[in-house]
Amino acid sequence: MCADKVKNTSNDDIKQNGVQKKKDTMKSKPKAKDKKPGLKEQIGVLEDKYLRLKAEFDNFRRRKDKEVIQYLEYDGLQFIENILPIVDDFDRMLHATEKSDKGGNQDSIKEGAEMVYQKLVRFLADSEVKSFGETGEILNADLHDAMMTKTEVKRKDGEILEVFEKGYRYKDKVIRHAKVIVNKK
Repeated sequence: MCADKVKNTSNDDIKQNGVQKKKDTMKSKPKAKDKKPGLKEQIGVLEDKYLRLKAEFDNFRRRKDKEVIQYLEYDGLQFIENILPIVDDFDRMLHATEKSDKGGNQDSIKEGAEMVYQKLVRFLADSEVKSFGETGEILNADLHDAMMTKTEVKRKDGEILEVFEKGYRYKDKVIRHAKVIVNKK
């Protein structure tokens, strides 16, 4: 009986679970060759976007490199602009000493020198440069260089007795250590 069922079905008819169906003669799925042109176009678009993005990033990097080089090249420009008025004051003071009589104008020259010194100290303070190394401080090896030692009984051991040169720090970085004479018992 099974053989009769098989013989009675034609090539176009297929029986499944007792229900007879006709075989589809129409193509329902497109072949892989039909999809290839769409994929190639998408790949081309993505490659183009990638190349444009890469070129844009390269241009950005070059521009930033140029800006950094210019910044480093002219980094001290603002410092120089701010210190020029102090240099001008020193120049005026030196010209005043040449024109003045030998003994009569010493007090005004000293006042001028003190004014220029105060202007320079203010400039350094505005630039976040601070001095350290005062008489009476305790020696700190990170900040002070002991040039000599002396013994004074009334002073503490390691106390700074005299300062040869003040030390300076910019923000938190020590620019120059203070050169001092220290008490040693």
